[in-house]
Amino acid sequence: MLVPYASYLRVYEPLAAFPEAERAHWARYAGRDLIPTAQDELRRSLADLAATPPVGVPAHESADAFVAEVDGVVCVCPWRTRLRGWLALDGLVDMFPGPVLDVVLPPVVRGQAVADHERWSERNPDARPWIRTAVWQVPVRWFVLVSDEEREYRPGDEDGEPAVLRYRTPMVQARRRLARGLKTLRETMDEGPLTEGLVDVGRWLEEFHPRALVELDYGGLVHALPAKHLAADRSAADVAESIAALRAGDAEGASEAYFRLSERWRSVRERQYAN
Repeated sequence: MLVPYASYLRVYEPLAAFPEAERAHWARYAGRDLIPTAQDELRRSLADLAATPPVGVPAHESADAFVAEVDGVVCVCPWRTRLRGWLALDGLVDMFPGPVLDVVLPPVVRGQAVADHERWSERNPDARPWIRTAVWQVPVRWFVLVSDEEREYRPGDEDGEPAVLRYRTPMVQARRRLARGLKTLRETMDEGPLTEGLVDVGRWLEEFHPRALVELDYGGLVHALPAKHLAADRSAADVAESIAALRAGDAEGASEAYFRLSERWRSVRERQYAN
C-alpha cells in the first residue's frame, strides 16, 4: 500500500553531532543492509490508528532513521516518531471537526498523549524533531531553502521502483538562502504567513550541526501525481524567480512566478477533499 499524501523536510546530521551512546547506535544502524522507508513509517502509524483503542502516539520512541552519505561522512536523520506524533496532535483540532476527531482519536487517548508529552518535555526541554511533515502540499517556505540545480527527479519504472523527487542542499546554503529570502520579503512586503513561516523554519535549522544536510522530499506525493506533472515541476525555480523579481522591484514578474507556483499546488491540495 502506497500512502500518497505526505511530503517532508529533513535534516541529516553527521554522527559527530550526537552524544557518544547514541552515536554508537547510529553507526551500527547505518551499516544495515536494509533501511526502512518513509512509507514503512506511515504504514506503521496507520496500523496503530486502526487498532482498538487507537494508538495516536507510539508508546516508545523509534530507533529508526534515514541515512545519507555526504562527502564521505555518514549522516543520519532520526525518525523520532513519538515526538513528532505529540507535536502533530496540537494541529489536529484545526484539521478535523470535533465529532470526527473524537472518532479517530477519542478524548481519553488524546488526553493521555498530552499528559505523557508534558512529563517527557520536563525531562527533555531542548528536544526537537529532525523531520517536518506536510500533507497534500510542499509548503512554499521550504522551497526557499533549495535551488533548482539541486533538484533530483527519478521517474518510477516497470520493476516497481517508485518515483523520487527531492532536493538536497548543505545546511550552510539553506541558511544563507533563507536569510536572503527573508530580508527581501521584509523589505518589499508586509509581514505575513510566508515571512512568519520562514522565521519558524530558520529557528528550527539553527538547532542543527552546521555541516548537516537539508533534504526536501516530495515523499508520497509522487504516488498521487502523474509523471508528466512531476517532470514539469520546477517549484524551487519559481520561488527563486519570484524572490529575485521582488528584490529587483519587478512586482509583476514576482506575481507571475508566484501564480504559476500557487496554481500548481492548488490542484494538488484539492485532492485531499476527493471522495
